[in-house]
Amino acid sequence: MIRWTRFFPTASIGVYLMAMAVLTTLPLLGFVIFLLAELESNEKQTLRRETAQDAQAIGRSVERKLQDMATTLRLLSTSPELKTGDLAAFHDRTAPGLKADSLYMLLVQADGAQLMNTRVPYGTKLGKMANIPALQSALASGNIEVSDIFFGTTGKQWVFNVTMPLPPGLSSAGVAMVLTQGAGDLASLTATDALPAGWSAAVVDAFGHVVVSSGPDNRSSGAEFPPYMLALMTGSNDSAVVPGDGPEMMLGYAKLPGWSWNVVVWGPTSSAQAPLLSTWRQLILGSLLLLGLGLAIAWAAAQQLRRSIRQIADMAERIGEGEIVSPVMTRVSEANQVAIALSNASFDRSQAEERVHFILHELVHRTKNILTLVQAMMRQLARDATSIDQYQKDVSSRLSGLAGSIEALAKQQWGGIPISEVVDLQISTVLGSCDRVERRGEDLTLNANAVQNLGMVFHELTTNSVKYGALSVPEGRVVVEWKTGLDEAGEQSMLTVTWTEAGGPPVTPPTRRGFGSTVIERHAAAAFRGKAALTFEPDGLRWSLTGPQQAFEVGQEPAGVESAADVGQ
Repeated sequence: MIRWTRFFPTASIGVYLMAMAVLTTLPLLGFVIFLLAELESNEKQTLRRETAQDAQAIGRSVERKLQDMATTLRLLSTSPELKTGDLAAFHDRTAPGLKADSLYMLLVQADGAQLMNTRVPYGTKLGKMANIPALQSALASGNIEVSDIFFGTTGKQWVFNVTMPLPPGLSSAGVAMVLTQGAGDLASLTATDALPAGWSAAVVDAFGHVVVSSGPDNRSSGAEFPPYMLALMTGSNDSAVVPGDGPEMMLGYAKLPGWSWNVVVWGPTSSAQAPLLSTWRQLILGSLLLLGLGLAIAWAAAQQLRRSIRQIADMAERIGEGEIVSPVMTRVSEANQVAIALSNASFDRSQAEERVHFILHELVHRTKNILTLVQAMMRQLARDATSIDQYQKDVSSRLSGLAGSIEALAKQQWGGIPISEVVDLQISTVLGSCDRVERRGEDLTLNANAVQNLGMVFHELTTNSVKYGALSVPEGRVVVEWKTGLDEAGEQSMLTVTWTEAGGPPVTPPTRRGFGSTVIERHAAAAFRGKAALTFEPDGLRWSLTGPQQAFEVGQEPAGVESAADVGQ
């Protein structure tokens, strides 16, 4: 393997910068010659892509227009007047709004006979519509379709139709609803402002007739689009070079998805390429001038780089010795960024060390509280257990709920988690999902002790509901709600959490108090320095807890050991 480093002797950064500038000059000159030879070909490929994109952009505007008309038809088909067959009222309500958008609506029979036309007053004697083949095509497909361009007999202008078959339930209103609009109203959609100078655009129907056109090569509505240009449109979206003896022409086209129309843009290649070629030539000449200037200032830049590198190296050495360093300011912005990054790293290193000490201290404190809580919980469960298997099952269930709370807190570095997440975590641990539980209230972040203690309460409430309450039957539901407010003296902010069950089996108050009752009443009240109430309403169990808001939120944590000890009493 060749070791290229032997070809690079030890030298100052100034020597390397000057050598790089000189060695860059010769390849750059050769690249300029190659670039000028390839530029025209590359620009033509770029122009082809941009031409296809221009056709697609105009096509999206036309497609949105047709989709809007289709949406209008769907909305009109739901009118109550159509369902009752009151066409006169339907005419009076829809005609003004449609006319404001230059739209006219027809209700027609299968043979094309018009039952209503908003272009004329209701009751006017009407004949058959002008474009019956478009009606028959829409009826055959059962879809909303756009017609080809045709000359309207009523409006006396070139128009097009968007036809929607009506459901059988609206037979009194005809078999189809048709929106008619003048082709000229689409002229703004084919504006050529974004196209190169001298370029044109057109919308062409399925039979190759121009719906609307704009630009220097403007073609009137209904005119036949050149067949030799249509023959180039072999795909959905693409571009092509138009053959001919005159100046080279480029054509881009796009088929409207879901519709039978196409959008075409075309124009001379020279008008689109001239500005780009001029810009590239100026850029290359400018780069040569800048290269010469770069050779002149390379040595001065090298001096600044050398000084900056030495200052940053000194900072790095001091950081290695454990110091917190301030950033040095140099003449090189990138070097300043490195200096700031090194300074931040020195502060981050110091803070990280402090954070590690804090986490270790917090871990010892949390572990002690958790072990105390688990010990008290196991003593209480042992008193209530009727068998070893039942005792193992009860302990495993409670430890799973507690482990879920601890895992969630650990992911947040014991910084607290939202109350809604605590509800979902404990309910899903027991029930597997939260589909039958509704949560109400503006979310707030619970502190670590609140997550553990309130998580135990929700775990016991869910376990009890699955065994005996609303969650024991498919139709049962539970609402968990929390809200804040002032106490009776109006001085302290309080938080009230409620658990309400409904739709379950008849409620029967228990004859004995077990571990669950201790947790959701006495432990809950003690843990949050508040009041807990458990009532057995006829329509379902209801539990509520009210305590100071600061006992729940991050930043104010009650003592965990006392709360844990209360479980074992």
